[in-house]
This record gives sequence, structure tokens and C-alpha cells, in this order.
Amino acid sequence: MDIKTVVLIGIALAMDASAIALSIGLNCAIQKKNKFLFALSFAFFQFLFTLLGAIGGMLFEIYITSIPNIIGGIVIAIVGVMMIKEGMEQKEECILLKTKMYFILGISVSIDALVVGFTAFNRVGNLMNITFISVIIGIITLILSLTAFFASKYARKFSFITKYADYIGGAILIVFGFKMIFL
Repeated sequence: MDIKTVVLIGIALAMDASAIALSIGLNCAIQKKNKFLFALSFAFFQFLFTLLGAIGGMLFEIYITSIPNIIGGIVIAIVGVMMIKEGMEQKEECILLKTKMYFILGISVSIDALVVGFTAFNRVGNLMNITFISVIIGIITLILSLTAFFASKYARKFSFITKYADYIGGAILIVFGFKMIFL
């Protein structure tokens, strides 16, 4: 898998985290320390879930059966459709500054990374390659989340931006899913 594809997948996976970061950043009560901890949480769980998904997919393929690209592409496209659907739903913002929220939000924005890791990264080779890809995705998530927090102070007038992040991320995953199916 080439680095351009990994970066595009990383950006798509980071869209949920960025949308949540932008939403959290729009709340004036959130301090810089909280923003950094949320971004770190998002990045860590994106890394961890991508790694666990890829290892799980690799073990599944070795010991149970091979996952054809068609099935993997369909699953990734479905995740993309779910992200777009999530963008269409009205979200109630309930931001709590409790420690458990770093874990809850970090995990919730990273579930798709588990699926993508399981389906797309199960054939990238050895554990070193899987770890490298997972680190890249975590770094992309950290950068985009921090950027979203920074932009949130300027975007307070344009709160609809968070809605489009789900659409963009979903569209990228759908395109990548179709690429896996047809190429």
C-alpha cells in the first residue's frame, strides 16, 4: 500500500475526530489543556484501533480465511455511508469535562479505524509496516484535531462546518472502498 493511500485514509478517518474537535472547540468553556488532551486521545485511539484492526485482520486471514478485496471494499464503503448518514443526523452537543469523556470520545471516533485496519491493512506485510501505518494515522489525527481546535475559535460564526466533515470523510472512504472493489 502506497503512502498516498495511507495518508488519504488517515485524513478520512480523522474527519470524525476533527468534527468533534471543532464542536468541542466552539464551546468557550473548554481550555487549551482540555483541547490538547482531547486531540491526544483521538490520535491515540485512532492509532490503537488501526493497529488492533490490522493485526486482527491479518490473524483472521492467516488462521481462518482470506478476506477478498471485494468484501473489504464493501465494508469500507458502508463505513463511509454511515459517516455521511451520521452527518445528516442532528447531534445534540453534551460536552462534559470529566476524564472519562476523553476515553469515550476517543473510542467513539476511532471505531471506523478498527474496521478499516481489519479490512484494508491486513495485507500490508509485517507488524513493523502495520505499526508504521497506524502511527501515520495517529499523527494525522493529532494534527487535524489540533488544527480543528485552532480553527474553532474562528469558526464560531460558521458552526455548519462540523456537518461537512462527516460528508468529506464518508466520501473519501466510499471512493477508497470502490477502489478496493474494482481495482
